[in-house]
Amino acid sequence: MTTKERISTQFTLQPAESAPELLAESTAAALATITGEVEVFAIDPQIADTAALLDATDLSPATSANCVLVAGSRSGEERIAACMVLANTRADVNKRVKKLLDVRKASFLPLDRAVAESGMEYGGIGPIGLPENYRVLIDSRVAEARELIIGSGIRGSKILLSGAALASLPGAEVVEGLANEIG
Repeated sequence: MTTKERISTQFTLQPAESAPELLAESTAAALATITGEVEVFAIDPQIADTAALLDATDLSPATSANCVLVAGSRSGEERIAACMVLANTRADVNKRVKKLLDVRKASFLPLDRAVAESGMEYGGIGPIGLPENYRVLIDSRVAEARELIIGSGIRGSKILLSGAALASLPGAEVVEGLANEIG
């Protein structure tokens, strides 16, 4: 059973552009920049975190991509990246991301800043509709996925799309080895 088939047995999938109420405002506004089908489904906000959603749907971690916001600076210039990695991997912040941002030290963007700057809710932050100065780095395994679940910008829904559609975001960079396997 595909991810879409499994999701559709438990939730109502609908075209994302027809359900702006299920998206953060910035996410809804940025949908037109993506090439490919983007669907959204409402969920109980209690299962917004990846582990809870995967438990509730009995899906594999390879079906979900997390958005990790990372920041660093060089010569007083802050550089921020949204790193899209599969749920069964971790962004290689200390080596790969640090090198891509060309900074001495990279660290996770503090939660309050991530929420305030993205205009999205914690547990729902996704790459669609992030500020233009954020780089969007997509692990190659995410870009290759046929179907993925990602954040919609709010805790009450998730987006289903292909890795190719995600990689079509303007300015998105597909990166080999952005993340390492967990375990």
